[in-house]
Amino acid sequence: MSAEAIHQRHVRTPDGLTIALDEGGPANAPTVVLLHGGGQTRHSWSGAMRALIADGYRVLNFDARGHGDSMWSPEGDYLLDHRASDLRAVVGDTHPLALVGASLGGATALHAVAQGLDVDALVLVDITPHPEPAGIERITTFMRQHPDGFATLDEAVDAVASYNPHRPRPRDPGGLRRNLREHPDGRLRWHWDPKIIGTAPAVHHATVRASADRIAADTPFPVMLIRGLSSDIVSDQSVAAFRALLPWAEVANVAGAGHMIAGDRNDAFNAAMLDFLARHLPVHAGHHSASA
Repeated sequence: MSAEAIHQRHVRTPDGLTIALDEGGPANAPTVVLLHGGGQTRHSWSGAMRALIADGYRVLNFDARGHGDSMWSPEGDYLLDHRASDLRAVVGDTHPLALVGASLGGATALHAVAQGLDVDALVLVDITPHPEPAGIERITTFMRQHPDGFATLDEAVDAVASYNPHRPRPRDPGGLRRNLREHPDGRLRWHWDPKIIGTAPAVHHATVRASADRIAADTPFPVMLIRGLSSDIVSDQSVAAFRALLPWAEVANVAGAGHMIAGDRNDAFNAAMLDFLARHLPVHAGHHSASA
């Protein structure tokens, strides 16, 4: 496979779900796994994936269970234990390895590492063990809205614009269309299972805090938090608590970005991520990855 090629494949989870992922970059290069946030799909990483491949990395970019082209869990199994298990299925025995996780994806990555997944570097994108409750409530409120979907794509664009008023409306809403499914009744509904918001956020946060405590008690390894300075999820207090827990971790602040950093300031996000990876998981180190 050429460095430029990206192809889709599927991975089976231990409980029988199918996970859709995009793979690109040289097969023998260090691998970076991208984990999107709740309510998103792997397409939210399109710019980051291209940038990583251009720098010589192998990239695995997958839809979390209940999202995008991956299967929904009939039983509503969406705890972080299930998501960490999925991540291990995607990764297989790949090394060397870095994880880049946004929001729910970052929580999944953190939990998987605490459970013993061996990684060389971890990038948390606007998520810490102590997120701001008001920001979390705003996200869950948005995800619970419009259960009957939208009559038109413009209605969905309006809904996103009301949630992200600081972000310019897209000239081409085609990207948002990938996050929607057309149902038999002709209405467009979000491309994720409503059951994913059936568990109280406090349950997930307790898991993340316990996982972070386990990581803090273990051998330090490269960790970076990339924070949007306009985020309502990660505050100065969140960062201070994060630094107290993992004092060796790096923090990069991205001005002009909210919680969806890669969408708000993809250029600045990519620059921070690539600089961190170049120092801790360099492509030129001559590592070789095993296929997942």
